[in-house]
Amino acid sequence: MTQRVLIMGAAGRDFHNFNVYFRDNPDYEVIAFTAAQIPNIDDRRYPPELAGAGYPAGIPILPEADLTQLIRDEKIDLVIFGYSDVTYEHVMRKAAQVMAAGANYQLLGPDQTMLKSSKPVIAVTAVRTGVGKSQTSRRIVSLLAGMGLRAAAVRHPMPYGDLAAQAVQRFASREDLVRHQVTIEEREEYEPYIELGHVIYAGVDYARILHEAEGEADVIIWDGGNNDLPFYAPDLWITLVDPHRPDHTIRYYPGEINAIRADVIILNKVETADFEQIETARRIVAELNPDATVIDAASPLFVEDGEQIRGKRVLVIEDGPTLTHGEMTYGAGWVAARRYGAREIVDPRPYAAGSLAATFAKWPATGPVLPAMGYGDAQVRDLQATIAATPADVVLVATPIDLRRLIEIDKPALRVRYELQEIGRPTLADILDAFVAQVVRAGGR
Repeated sequence: MTQRVLIMGAAGRDFHNFNVYFRDNPDYEVIAFTAAQIPNIDDRRYPPELAGAGYPAGIPILPEADLTQLIRDEKIDLVIFGYSDVTYEHVMRKAAQVMAAGANYQLLGPDQTMLKSSKPVIAVTAVRTGVGKSQTSRRIVSLLAGMGLRAAAVRHPMPYGDLAAQAVQRFASREDLVRHQVTIEEREEYEPYIELGHVIYAGVDYARILHEAEGEADVIIWDGGNNDLPFYAPDLWITLVDPHRPDHTIRYYPGEINAIRADVIILNKVETADFEQIETARRIVAELNPDATVIDAASPLFVEDGEQIRGKRVLVIEDGPTLTHGEMTYGAGWVAARRYGAREIVDPRPYAAGSLAATFAKWPATGPVLPAMGYGDAQVRDLQATIAATPADVVLVATPIDLRRLIEIDKPALRVRYELQEIGRPTLADILDAFVAQVVRAGGR
């Protein structure tokens, strides 16, 4: 009998699982997706252009809050859990909810969902969001370019708009960002590649994306999202670990899998973690994957005119996902404010407007910093209003892009940037030299 399936997701892994495992599979009928984590991604449809011949009307995307009722009303046989950066407790509480409603519950593993490329693939993943995947991916692309190789980055999906129009996206210029009507969250991932003169792909249908990227690249770089598994089978698997959250490696799904499967593990941000945190992270990594090559790395700060911070009341704006489902209470901007002698880091929570107030309510553990939430025009307006209402002398913009180009900030604003810097040997250059010699030039692992 054909099984009636519901896929739980967050506009990323869920769609990929459908595309590679369920689409055109006569053993399953996908009745609906559910959506979580990201605002305003439910109450849409996965379009028929992407869903295939078996779904002429597409597939509804419904709120995860309706999960139990959907299972009962639609007589669902099987629920697939398809999103990332959640605790094991969360995964299993969802399992209890699903099974109590009468359905089976399943996770799809990496070998069932990774596509094989005709070109060498380097995957950059992490055990949590906000560890430094994208800065690592960009460094790898630049190092490969210095070796005379063309590398195309492919980013984990962030399709928050028209799914059919976003099936395959290629970003090589700022005009591409405008043409694809990207959100702040998307721009933060794509624009830094463009500034370096590199190309990055994203979208919904990652088989088609891979085909396009293979046409212009010698090496494919998988730039992962959250702590999700790669969509492409890697020839070199690199995983980042954050010593600020050392035990999260073994507490959050599916990041532990990334640590176990990695060829190379990077302990990032060691310059701001304390000794015990670093040693705990190192011990956990050694227990999970004793054969991995371990690289220590820092994320040094670059602050515009840092002396303007001294003695001032400062509003810190940090990367949104790092603070929300990444559960960090601070980031590079907070570190810079402390390092350069801010008199006060002003808590924006009492002044939060609209959806920003809802964000703080949903993630109450967020510290006295402002997440740069930008999942739509309304949220961008709320972000601007919150900045205007917060009584600060200076604003520190510690996001991957320069927000000053996108929103009006009515106070002096300084940008805080950070890049990956390896400590000691081996370095990423050492790893890539061996990889290029063994895999790219020689054609085998």
